Amino acid sequence: MLFHVDTDNGIPIYEQIARQVKYAVANSALQIGEHVPSVREMATRLAVNPNTVARAYRELQAEGVLVPIRGTGLAVTPEAPKICRDDRLELIRQRLRSVLGEARRSELADDEIRQLFETELSSLSAAPATTST
Repeated sequence: MLFHVDTDNGIPIYEQIARQVKYAVANSALQIGEHVPSVREMATRLAVNPNTVARAYRELQAEGVLVPIRGTGLAVTPEAPKICRDDRLELIRQRLRSVLGEARRSELADDEIRQLFETELSSLSAAPATTST
């Protein structure tokens, strides 16, 4: 499981880490009961402050995605896949709403917007999948 951070994208690093854990759970790359890397290990991998990773993990615990297992670290909860899929859909919905709002403000016709969407979706289907933050 590969995680990465982008310091130039405007999204706080702790949020990028939390999103990537959620995406990994939503995509079944992290399974129920599986442990996430320790705070120290994740901080070393990503070359970030351990407090940043700890903050991301605290938020994931508060959301019910991770649960502490005494003596072994943090593991994915049974409820996490649904929580993560729902969160991922909501994030995509917000981004899509923003883009559609911009298209409307640009006075593009519905048919033009649909055509752009279909063209881009087709080009993505032909290209290999990439991970996003």
